[in-house]
Amino acid sequence: MSAPHDVLVVGASAAGLATVEALRRKGYEGGVTVLGAEAHLPYDRPPLSKQVLAGTWTPEQARLRTPEALSALDAEFVLADPATRLDAGTRTVHTMSGRTLTAAAVVLATGLRPRTLPGQQGLVGVHVLRTLDDALALRADLGPGRRVVVVGDGVLGAEIAAAVSGLGGPVTLAGPQPAPLAYQFGPLAAGLLAELHDARGVELRLGAAVTGLTEEDGRVAGVRLATGEVLPADVVVVAFGAAPATEWLSGSGVLCDNGIVCDSRCRAADGIYAAGDVARWHHEGLDALLRLENRTNATEQAVAVAGNILGDDRPYTPVPYFWTNQFDARIHVHGILSADAEVSIVEGDVREGRFVAQYRRAGEVTGVLGWNMPKQARLRRQEIAGPAHSTVTDLARLRGLSMS
Repeated sequence: MSAPHDVLVVGASAAGLATVEALRRKGYEGGVTVLGAEAHLPYDRPPLSKQVLAGTWTPEQARLRTPEALSALDAEFVLADPATRLDAGTRTVHTMSGRTLTAAAVVLATGLRPRTLPGQQGLVGVHVLRTLDDALALRADLGPGRRVVVVGDGVLGAEIAAAVSGLGGPVTLAGPQPAPLAYQFGPLAAGLLAELHDARGVELRLGAAVTGLTEEDGRVAGVRLATGEVLPADVVVVAFGAAPATEWLSGSGVLCDNGIVCDSRCRAADGIYAAGDVARWHHEGLDALLRLENRTNATEQAVAVAGNILGDDRPYTPVPYFWTNQFDARIHVHGILSADAEVSIVEGDVREGRFVAQYRRAGEVTGVLGWNMPKQARLRRQEIAGPAHSTVTDLARLRGLSMS
């Protein structure tokens, strides 16, 4: 097994940290540098829209590792210094502060940037939720009587609405779908989510796209729908998707097209790899380019990248998986779901709030959804057949996956 003299990881993210840890577990003893745009040591993002936002966790509890555990990795963490330019030919990264870092292998794990609404920039009371600082700023803006409108009826928007609904003010969830996650989960599970949010006091204003914001004296005052209606708001959270953070790679020699385009080994160029939300790689099992935006993939793909850096030469072919917690619902999804799939309950009972739903297309099982039955859903993943190309396309459109 051959190993590079040193490795540079761009992104102090879950994927970035998992790459370093996997390299060390696999016996790599060379130098490792981790370059982070934020001032924070690596932390976990899923708790931001749940425990951190709800105030049940402190920011320290979201840390992925203790300072002692990070020190044991014998890696240099360079924080609060975003990468600004890459020369793929020499594997050299330039930073905002003027640093120049060159390595035998470079791992790109820069994640995503939130999408925004027209007129959002500079408007007081409008928030996104991607970073720890975002979560803390949003929480500080909440309070008794504050009217909150969450723009986005996907996973993140629904999680935010659930988290802030108990913090003192009325909460409205707005978006174009007929129910939260309807285009992905289909009518049964999405309908149950809608009932859950409604029962917990979240007002659902779904079925109409959001077109913009209104303001008074520099502060947000409302959310305008495509119908012309304006939803009054003191605080607005924009959570309708994110885009790969690849602008800094312009002219680098690395192909970027809705993510960093990679081969089946997650390799974007000679000695250049990508992992996590930003990576769009060739999934040999699907014979398609795929990009997954979830925590599990960030870790698993990082392990695959570390192995390939060290000479494993193995394709990365995961079964897609993600989870979401909303109120007392713990939802785990394996494989590919789509709104027009044939859905059947194979374990549990919908009326009892514990079940496993099986999704079929063209007679094949393409995915399973567990509602408060995580173990049973995990065991059912072995029934999943290879997803059809059309099914993957459906999910790509709905969850930020990208394929071609």
